[in-house]
Amino acid sequence: MPPTELLAPAGDMDKLVTALDFGADAVYLGTDRFGLRAQAGNFPLDELRRACDLCHRRGRRLYLTLNAFVRQRELDDLAELLNQLRAVPIDAYIISDPGVLSLVRAIDPEREVHLSTQANSTNAAALEFWRQAGVKRVNLARELSLEEIAALAGRSSVELEVFVHGAMCVAWSGRCLISTALTGRSANRGDCAQPCRWQWQLVEPTRPGETFTLEQDGAGSYLFNSRDLCLIEHLPKLLGLGISALKIEGRMKSRYYVAAVTRVYRAAIDAWYQNPDAWRCDPVWLEELDKVSHRPYDTGFLLPRRDAATETSSSRYVRSCDFVGVVIEGDGGLLVEGRNRFCLGEHLELIGPGMRTKSFVVEELSRPDGTVLEAAHANYRVRLQLPTGARPGDLLRRPQPQGA
Repeated sequence: MPPTELLAPAGDMDKLVTALDFGADAVYLGTDRFGLRAQAGNFPLDELRRACDLCHRRGRRLYLTLNAFVRQRELDDLAELLNQLRAVPIDAYIISDPGVLSLVRAIDPEREVHLSTQANSTNAAALEFWRQAGVKRVNLARELSLEEIAALAGRSSVELEVFVHGAMCVAWSGRCLISTALTGRSANRGDCAQPCRWQWQLVEPTRPGETFTLEQDGAGSYLFNSRDLCLIEHLPKLLGLGISALKIEGRMKSRYYVAAVTRVYRAAIDAWYQNPDAWRCDPVWLEELDKVSHRPYDTGFLLPRRDAATETSSSRYVRSCDFVGVVIEGDGGLLVEGRNRFCLGEHLELIGPGMRTKSFVVEELSRPDGTVLEAAHANYRVRLQLPTGARPGDLLRRPQPQGA
């Protein structure tokens, strides 16, 4: 049985490099159309070729998202794109729409095809249908429990993929019409306005003009606001089933998110393969996942539920660290590109692949020409003394005070 693949998001080239550096076996990304993330950085064709080359030189895989539901007027544009993509060494397309699959089979028949969770596959008959249609891997519906996933494992030669971390939404396998209905921005076209995160009120038809806030306190109520998925504590249950890929959500998340989450799941997966019987969820992994911006964590539908999977008191993100910089050059007196403001005397943390984490104080700060600074700002390039072993591609974060 091949090892389970860790699949990470790559919203742009910087995030792709970070995902590879921090332990992803494969990345998924989109072009500027048909990929369900209209606001992500996305990849024009020339950059997509470079991305494929980079992944393959490092022995990793790259999957392209074409998982939008395509309208009739767009079929010619999709066919043109597929013809252009034939010369690009993408490892697989990720699709949802049977029409898209039909075009792929006609235009690029040798390409491997994976099925998105948007297709909400929930049973062995569906898996077999997609296998016969030419699909190699299916990302299972998010509504499935561990018991249901276990019942599907081994029932078909199609590979199974499961989401293990990231944002969820109150919709059937992510297929939601609320955004389209209220704003004209379609979630199924990659342009969701996230109205499920808004505060909602109740209206009674015989009392026009009166609204009733569904709340327990003055903060309001967020009835449709899903928590974020986090299955780090339950990885052995999935790894033991021989799931082909574990997927991290987040093409629109920050470079820091990609780094911090990917390295944790890399460490946890590797620890299980080294000694499954001795595997324990390291408290450090949980602490690290708490240090990325997230909504309160939840196990989704994997395990039996006693409560709702929504966070009704607030739709705000929990954030205990600020991403402040990227190491881009050299050893000792390293060059850093700022992402947020940080100052002399501040306590920062450097994070790198392999769970490498070191705390330090900013004791010197200057521009590359030697000009002394009191603070670095976003997009500044500055020199400062970093902990021993710091490398290009490492990231800097600033822990927020408790209660901030």
